[in-house]
Amino acid sequence: MDDNDQERHQPLLTTYYENCPGCQIDLSKETNPRIPFKLLFYVWVIVLCAALPISSLFPFLYFMIRDFHVAKREEDIGYYAGYVGSAYMFGRALTSVLWGAIADRYGRKPVIIFGIITLIIFNTLFGLSTSFWMAISMRFFLGSLSGILGPMRAYASEVCRKEYQALGMSIISTSWGIGLVIGPALGGFLAQPAEKYPNIFSKDSLFGRFPYFLPCLLISIFALGVFVLSCSLPETLHNHKGSDKECNESNSNQRAEMCEGKSLVSEESLLKNWPLMSSIIAYCVFQLHDMAYAELFSLWAVSPRKNGGLSYSTADVGEVLAISGFGLLLFQLFLYPLVERNLGPVMVSRIGAVLTIPLLSSYPFIAMLEGLNLTLLIDCASVLKNVLCVSITTGLFLLQNRAVAQKQRGAANGISMCAMSLFKAIGPAAGGFIFSWAQKRQDAFFLPGDQIVFFILNIVEVIGLLMTFRPFLALPSNNIS
Repeated sequence: MDDNDQERHQPLLTTYYENCPGCQIDLSKETNPRIPFKLLFYVWVIVLCAALPISSLFPFLYFMIRDFHVAKREEDIGYYAGYVGSAYMFGRALTSVLWGAIADRYGRKPVIIFGIITLIIFNTLFGLSTSFWMAISMRFFLGSLSGILGPMRAYASEVCRKEYQALGMSIISTSWGIGLVIGPALGGFLAQPAEKYPNIFSKDSLFGRFPYFLPCLLISIFALGVFVLSCSLPETLHNHKGSDKECNESNSNQRAEMCEGKSLVSEESLLKNWPLMSSIIAYCVFQLHDMAYAELFSLWAVSPRKNGGLSYSTADVGEVLAISGFGLLLFQLFLYPLVERNLGPVMVSRIGAVLTIPLLSSYPFIAMLEGLNLTLLIDCASVLKNVLCVSITTGLFLLQNRAVAQKQRGAANGISMCAMSLFKAIGPAAGGFIFSWAQKRQDAFFLPGDQIVFFILNIVEVIGLLMTFRPFLALPSNNIS
C-alpha cells in the first residue's frame, strides 16, 4: 500500500462512530467495493409495495362508482371516479415534505415502517368501502400517511457507493414503473371474483359482498410480508452529535456534511438551482400526463362500444396491463441502460415524447377493430406506451439527481415528490371530468367522443416535450447527453 492509500484509509479508524448506524453503512461502503445487492433488493421490494396500491383501483373504479349509485347517469361515472383517483395524490402532496423532514430527523427506517403499516390498514379498508365518501377518505389517508417513496429515494443513494448510485436510482424507477403496471393488472384480474370465478367464490361470500376487496387484500398481504422484511432494514441516518471541531477536523467530506446541524444545503439554494427545478417541472408535466392516461385508459377500455370504448371486462384490462408490465420489465432491465448510455437521458425523454403523440392518436381507431386484431394491437400499443412513459420519467429523474450533490438529494427528492404528487392529484380529477364530458359529445363535429380525450392527452405531452429543450431545461454542468 502506497502513501496515498494510507492517507485515504487512515480516517476509517477515527471518523466513524461505532454506535452510529449511518457510520456503519458508510464504513461498509468504504471497505466493500461490491454492489450492495441485498440492500438494493430491499429497496426494490419496498418501492414495489408502495407503488402497487396507487393505480390498482383504475380497472375496477368505473364499476365501483357505478355500484355506489352516486352517479345519476352512466356518463357521469368518470366524473366521480376522478375524485377517488385524485384523493391519494392530493393526500401525498400535502404531507411529502413533512415525511421528508421526519425522515431527516428520526431516520428513514421509522418512516418506511410506519408507511407500510398505514398502507396495509387503509388499502384493506378501501377494498371494504361501501360508499363514495368512504372510498375517497381511505384513499386520502393512504396517500397522506404512507410517506415511503421520498425516504426510499434518499435511502437508495445512501446505501450505494458513488459509482453505483445510478444503479440505485434505476432500481427505484424500475420498481415504481413495474408496480404501476402490476397493480392495475391485479385489480383487473381479481375484482368482482364472484362474477368471474363463480366456482371458487360464491355471491354470499365475503368477496361476493365486497367485490373489490380481493385485489386490495392480496396487496395488503404482500405489504405485510414487506413489513416483516423491512424490520431488518439497516438505518442510514447518522445519530451522533458532532462538534464544530470534529466536523472540521474530519478528513471525510461526507462525514462533515452529516454532522447534526451542519447541513450545507438550504431549501432556498435548491429552489434557485434551475437545472434541478426545470427538470422537476418537466417531470411533473409528464407525470400529470401519465397519471391521467392510467385512469383514462381503464375507463375507456371498460366503457361501452356505443360510447367509443372497448367494452372490456376488468379481467380483459388486467390481461392487457399484465402483458404491458412484462414488456416493461424486459425493456428496463436489458435495453434502457444501453439506450440511455448511448443517447443520454434528455434525448431518451424527447424521443419517448415524440413517439407517444402518434401512438395515442391511434387509440380511437384501434377501438374500431374487433377480435384478434383488436387484442394484438391494443396489447402492443399498451406495451409501447408504458415503455415510453417510464423511459421519459426515468430520464428526467436521473437529471434531477445529477443536478445536485449527494448531500442534497434528500431535500431535492422531497421537493420533487411534493410537486409531482400535486400534479398527479390533478391528473385523475381532470381525466375523469374530460372522460365524462367526452362521453356526452359522441356526435360532435370536431373530435367526437373519445378522440378529444386522446387529443388533450397529446397536448399535455407536447407541452412536456417543449420543456425538454433550451432555454427552459438547463442541464447540470456535469451532465453529458
